[in-house]
Amino acid sequence: MTFPGTAYLLATLAGALATFASLPLWRAWCVRTGLVDDPGHRKIHDTPVPLAGGLAVLTGLLVPLILGAVALQLGVLPAAAVEKITYGFDKRGLQLAAILVGALGMVLLGWLDDKHELRAGPKFASQLGIALLVALAGVRIKLFPHHPLSPLLSYGVTVLWILTVVSAVNIMDNMNGLCAGLGVIGAAAFGGIAAGQGQYLVASLALLAAGALAGFLPYNYPKASAFLGDSGSHLTGYLLAVLAILPHFYTAANPHPLAVLAPLLVLAVPLGDMGCVMWIRWRAGRPVWEGDTNHLSHRLVRAGLSKPKAVAVIWAVHALAALAALWLGTGRG
Repeated sequence: MTFPGTAYLLATLAGALATFASLPLWRAWCVRTGLVDDPGHRKIHDTPVPLAGGLAVLTGLLVPLILGAVALQLGVLPAAAVEKITYGFDKRGLQLAAILVGALGMVLLGWLDDKHELRAGPKFASQLGIALLVALAGVRIKLFPHHPLSPLLSYGVTVLWILTVVSAVNIMDNMNGLCAGLGVIGAAAFGGIAAGQGQYLVASLALLAAGALAGFLPYNYPKASAFLGDSGSHLTGYLLAVLAILPHFYTAANPHPLAVLAPLLVLAVPLGDMGCVMWIRWRAGRPVWEGDTNHLSHRLVRAGLSKPKAVAVIWAVHALAALAALWLGTGRG
């Protein structure tokens, strides 16, 4: 296998192995420091579970990137690969740095929320700041490029998109494996779309994220010895939101007008679930941010499925939507 296939495979495997190997260490640290999810109302477990997933997934992202940077500096990579990777860094270096800082920020924010149950105001302000940082670095949704208000619209839509996806994914973290599995499928789909467009750096980053999340799943599905926690669900939502912006969907090579809908297809399940539960709460006269058991996963369980089967059904629906997005985003629509 030659570049870029080797790079994609290495990114996926490195992310998975780094997460898988580091999780026992993070799990032990969480137990020592009391960072655990205790049993309680609307909880599906009866013993404390370490909230180690977010820290392990972040490790799965950072360790391969650091090793890759070292390999690049030592000159051990093939010349053709170095040329293409360097070109990608030259074009998107600032964006990549902002994305990584944002990932660290989301994990830190989630960790603080796991530890201290932050109030809604400071939590939202922190999410807003991270989203704005990413937008300022150039990771933006560009609408109506010739409109005089285009820059302002671009920043506003980008920040709104990131906040919405983070919230949608966060509230779907309600059964073992659900959130991480959605993240694996979504990140892999964005990686496939970017690879189909020849965007090597974006594809490698997306597949690295998919691998890092996949490395967590053996500890979380069907039975959980660790949870993602808010740090992990925030990170997963953030990664999916950013990866939905980075690829070029409507291009000269893929001029299909519906290609711009690919990100919405990839994220149709979490966004649709959030929309439905908020509608139900609003109709019932309750605050839309108040938690309940009206999510799709809960409804499937009430319909008679076991929790692991309910999660598998949602994964399957999510995968079908992701395949449709891949079909559109790679010019096959």
